[in-house]
Amino acid sequence: MILAVDIGNSNVVIGGFENDKIEFTARIATDVSRTEEQYAVEIFQILHLYGYQAEKMEGSIISSVVPPLTTILKTALHTIIGKKPLVVGPGLKTGLNIKLDNPSSLGADRVADTVAAIREYPLPLLVVDMGTATTMSVTNEKEEFIGGAIMPGLRLSLEALSSKTSLLPHIDLTVPKSVIAKNTIDAMNSGMIYGTASMVDGMIDRIQQEMELPLTVVATGGLSKCIVPHCKHTIIQDPDLLLKGLRILYYKNIK
Repeated sequence: MILAVDIGNSNVVIGGFENDKIEFTARIATDVSRTEEQYAVEIFQILHLYGYQAEKMEGSIISSVVPPLTTILKTALHTIIGKKPLVVGPGLKTGLNIKLDNPSSLGADRVADTVAAIREYPLPLLVVDMGTATTMSVTNEKEEFIGGAIMPGLRLSLEALSSKTSLLPHIDLTVPKSVIAKNTIDAMNSGMIYGTASMVDGMIDRIQQEMELPLTVVATGGLSKCIVPHCKHTIIQDPDLLLKGLRILYYKNIK
């Protein structure tokens, strides 16, 4: 078994792979104040919870968009597994042909998403990853990563709306019965849920118009399940896409 670890802005997502099958996923909070030992204990306990022994792991791989935690998680995984983890970044083979102004600036999460999507879905394709930020990553029919878009994520937008206004409350996200809301909480939920879905639909339209080709659209990330059902476009949901990409990258680099 290998461990795939995605360090995001809100959560650290851990996936355990036996060959090409994902056996479990778990989430722990992203917290830069935690030490290597604290993360090591937590990951060790997660493995024990699912019936696995850390010392019997084949290896691990990390993608991170939180630089202060990258070294901490590297040390934690090395401590419990006994082998240094791979880290998505400079020096790691990805197989991607990245057509950006600065290819090294492409986030590790978007690299892993794209690697998995190319393996599993028809080209050209658009990957929409809905987390703290919502990212859109476009790969053309030649398997070239040609760019995309980045925008505030659903919860980040909601937190800004609540914290930067005097009268709007902090709310739990729920789907309102109607787009035209009759009270403040439903109005906020309408804007967040239906507004985000409309933004995703609108960006898909614009990207397809610019590409002059129909796209396969794949959504992933913790919040995609809240938004995709309300989009008008056909969108494939693949919640484990990033972890699958990490597994592919692991085996691409250990042989």
